[in-house]
Amino acid sequence: MIGIFDSGVGGLTVARAIMQQIPGYDIVYFGDTARTPYGTKSAETVIGYTISNIEFLLSRGAKLIVIACNTASSVATAPVLKQFSVPIFEVITPAVELAVQASKNLNFGIMGTRATITSGIYETKIIENQPRARVYSVACPLLVPLVEEGWLDKAETAMIVKKYLHPLKTRQIDTLILGCTHYPLLKKVIQRKIGKRVHLIDSSISVSNSVNAFLAANSQIDRRLGRNGQLTLFVSDVTDQFKKIAEMTLKTKITFECIRI
Repeated sequence: MIGIFDSGVGGLTVARAIMQQIPGYDIVYFGDTARTPYGTKSAETVIGYTISNIEFLLSRGAKLIVIACNTASSVATAPVLKQFSVPIFEVITPAVELAVQASKNLNFGIMGTRATITSGIYETKIIENQPRARVYSVACPLLVPLVEEGWLDKAETAMIVKKYLHPLKTRQIDTLILGCTHYPLLKKVIQRKIGKRVHLIDSSISVSNSVNAFLAANSQIDRRLGRNGQLTLFVSDVTDQFKKIAEMTLKTKITFECIRI
């Protein structure tokens, strides 16, 4: 079973990408809706959340973990890799690799939560890969709450996206990394506001590519994962919007269980 977690509904974009690219695997998903957003929390707090989330997914039978949260990936990857022996994937490295492949002028933009942007993880990884790259980042703290509220098509959301993207647009970036798995749910408005010439990097797609490649190269682990096509969903708090946005993201009716961790 593949275990996936996020601070809320955004990580379902990763679940969707995995279901589309490598269909048939059993998936257990945990959306930490009671403690969202992670992007405004301290690194210590996010690390604690990440450890408890992984422990919960392992208790439910997960044999491979995907941290489908950029904030958790940016601050908690190193500690959890030391603590757990199962394969663990984060969303940042695959997105950087895909962005570097896509960029023509090495002029990158990053949009993410305040914690992700403050960590500087994207800039560090891009410069390590391409020392001549120029990287411009912007924190977008309002976008996760707007997605969780279901305000995907509101005029107010479009105005906020435009304001956040303005400093990146003036830098004439050619590649924009959506540094939060909630942001693909706003992909249309982001593309419209940044311009059609800018290539958007969706971390949900890039991490699913990595999981696919890993399983193809590690048949022993692949055989340990269930292949019944089951999706099991858990949340830490029941919200009216979670079911609505989850069904819109996955394009199917869902049921989920509320648990406390």
